[in-house]
Amino acid sequence: MGKGEELTTTKYLIHAQITANGIVEKPDVVGAVFGQTEGLLSNDLDLRELQRTGRIGRIQVNIHSNSGRAKGDIVIPSSLDRVETAILAASLETINRVGPCEAEIQTLKVEDVRAVKREQVVNRAKEIYKNMVESVGPASMKMIEEVREAMRVHEISEYGDDRLPAGPSIHTSDAIIVVEGRSDVLNLLKYGIKNTVAVEGVSVPQSIGELSKKRTTTAFVDGDRGGELILKELLQIGEVDYITRAPQGKEVEDLEKDEVLVALRDKVPTAQFLANHNILSESNNNNSNYKSNKNHNKRQNQKFNKEPEVEDDEVSLMKDMLKEFEGTGCGAILDEALNMTKEVSIENIYEEIKNIDGTANTVIFDGIISQRLVDVASQKGIKKLVAFKANIVKKPHNLKIITIE
Repeated sequence: MGKGEELTTTKYLIHAQITANGIVEKPDVVGAVFGQTEGLLSNDLDLRELQRTGRIGRIQVNIHSNSGRAKGDIVIPSSLDRVETAILAASLETINRVGPCEAEIQTLKVEDVRAVKREQVVNRAKEIYKNMVESVGPASMKMIEEVREAMRVHEISEYGDDRLPAGPSIHTSDAIIVVEGRSDVLNLLKYGIKNTVAVEGVSVPQSIGELSKKRTTTAFVDGDRGGELILKELLQIGEVDYITRAPQGKEVEDLEKDEVLVALRDKVPTAQFLANHNILSESNNNNSNYKSNKNHNKRQNQKFNKEPEVEDDEVSLMKDMLKEFEGTGCGAILDEALNMTKEVSIENIYEEIKNIDGTANTVIFDGIISQRLVDVASQKGIKKLVAFKANIVKKPHNLKIITIE
């Protein structure tokens, strides 16, 4: 689209090419276009009338001669609709003489000016957005990060006489996650994981060892040499039920949400981890086997005494998330990474589940799980239903139900 083209009300540009067996000038071409199409089409498509009413623009001709032959381009701006413009473009090919010379005109294309404008808008919008992003300088980014950090720090609590950094659920949760430092606690807190406590150094405090004997304990350490050292110390003074690590070379404080959830999902029992990883000496292995057997006996005694089973990290996380919906009359549909894909009202919860079409993994809501909800959730491939109560008769094997009770 060249400069000087009439684009005020123009919808289309007709591009044509002319070849003449002789030397012709621009006025000859314009005269031929008007003269030889006159009467060819209906009065509604008469070129002179269309130009008079502004429905076509000024005909532009760029022509040059060489060796006794003329060749050039014709551009006609049109405000007609698509069909009328196509008819007008086709009529140009009926022209066979320009001035005294035989000539041929071929329509090359009809350009949609609005599409070009839309492309210009998109490109300009990209430039504007880029400038907006670049205008947020280091100082602004630092301020935003400080606010986020302050919000997370506000939720951090402390545990024991050592005042160890911990999540707000560390005192009430039956399952805990032991991490290395305060930054790890902050990162997990950012993703809604509140049952964490940090050892704050290679020397594991005795209070952590005692706590691990009372709770279901998962050790979540960095994927480096420092993580191994802390894990060794923790295994010697505490009773660890499960072990998981950050990916090789990464630290827990740097993990994204999906990496954290995958690591916690893939945790393995301590005995299995030690069988696959040679991080302890023989004597320590014997000590660990003793502790594993001790843990096993402890759970067997709990089972025979019919004490309630301790909940794992996933259940604890789900319950913490559920508390945020308490009294709201609302719920949410989550994907596998626990990102909210849709917020729902409990009045429409059945229809919302019934109409799920995508990567939904969990439905969490402020209400009671009924058999009707269980059946439709199972049919739609939902993996977890989370609510305050459940009143069901039959639970499908492919569906996990989590309640506060």
